[in-house]
Amino acid sequence: MNVKRTPRQLAFLQRTLLAWYRANRRDLPWRRGRDPYRVWLAEIMLQQTRIAAVLPYYQRFLARFPDVRTLARARGAEVLKFWAGLGYYSRARNLHRAAKIMVRRHAGIFPAAHPDALALPGIGRYTAAAILSIAYDAPLAAIDGNIARVLARLFAVRGDLRAPRRWRRLTKIAQQLLARDSAGDWNQALMELGETICIPRAPNCAACPLARHCKARALRIANQLPAPRKKPAAVRARIAAAVLLDPRGRTLLTNIPGAHDAALFSRLWQFPAAAAASPNGSAARELAAQLQQMFHAPAPPLAPLPPAPHTVTFRKIALLPFLGRLESLPDAPGCRAVPLRQVDALPVSSATRKIARAALRALSQNAE
Repeated sequence: MNVKRTPRQLAFLQRTLLAWYRANRRDLPWRRGRDPYRVWLAEIMLQQTRIAAVLPYYQRFLARFPDVRTLARARGAEVLKFWAGLGYYSRARNLHRAAKIMVRRHAGIFPAAHPDALALPGIGRYTAAAILSIAYDAPLAAIDGNIARVLARLFAVRGDLRAPRRWRRLTKIAQQLLARDSAGDWNQALMELGETICIPRAPNCAACPLARHCKARALRIANQLPAPRKKPAAVRARIAAAVLLDPRGRTLLTNIPGAHDAALFSRLWQFPAAAAASPNGSAARELAAQLQQMFHAPAPPLAPLPPAPHTVTFRKIALLPFLGRLESLPDAPGCRAVPLRQVDALPVSSATRKIARAALRALSQNAE
C-alpha cells in the first residue's frame, strides 16, 4: 500500500479536493458556522443514520435545546421525546449526560482538548476528531466508513477495511494526508466525496476531483472496492405484545426494569411483551402468562391483531400484537395509562409505534 507523496504532490491533492468541496458542498445546517454545540449534535445524530433522516430531527432538537446549558437543564424524558423516532436512544442519553458534564467542568462549552473530548459519554475517536477538527480546526484526521472507502479506492486497499490492522493503517494514511491548516474542511471534503461521488456502488469516477490520483480507477477495480464485509446470519424472533384497552380508549405502557427485550424497545415506554418462541397458536398463552406475572391477576381474552415486521441490524423480528379489553387498566408501579392515539407522540421506540399503529388500524377497520 504505497501512499508516499512528495510535498508538492500532497499539496496539489489537498488543494484540488478542498477547492472541489468549497465549490460543491451541500448546504447543511451544521455547516453554517463552527458552533461546537451544533457540530457535536450533528455528529451524534449522524451516527448510523442518513443525513436525510437526521435533518428534521436536528432542526426540531436545536429549536428546543439551542445550547449546552438548555440541554443540560432538561429532563431526560423530554430529551428522549425530541429524539423519538431517530433510534439508537443511547445516543440521546449520552448527549444529555455529556451536556451536564460540560456545564460542570467546561463552562458549558464542548472541550477543545482531545483527552477531555474523549472522556465525554458517547464520544469515540472518530467523533472526537470530527468535532474538534470542524469546530476548532484541530489537526486530527477523522475516519469513518465513507472516508475509509475513499482511501481504499484511492490506494487500492483490498480486504476487509474493518480488520484491526487494516483500519489502523487507514487511520495512519488519513493523518498523513490531512490538510493541517484546514483540517475541518479536509475531513468534511472526504466525507462529502464518499457520500456523493465515491459511493458504495457505482461510484461516479467521471465527476471525482481525485480521479487522476485514484489507483483503483487506474486498475479498473473501483467497483470491487472495498471488499464486502461478511454479514452475520439473520436472527429471527417473534415478540407478542399486549395492547390493553379500557372503555376510554386508554392503553397501558410499562418501563419495568427487565421488561421483555428492553433493548429492542430502546428502554423506553413499551407495551407489555413476551417472547413468542413457540408456534403461532401459543403466542397468546405466553403473553397471557407474562401479564399474569406482571399484574398478579388473570389476563383478559387476547385477540390477535395483524403482525408487523421489524428489522434491527441483523435481527428480523415479527411483532405480534394482541388486543385485550379491560374495564380498568392495572394500577402497577412502572406503568402508565395513556390514550392509544397519543402513543405515537410519546418518546417510544419505532417497534412500539408499529404496535400502536397496528392496533389503531384494526380498531378503525372494525368501527367501519
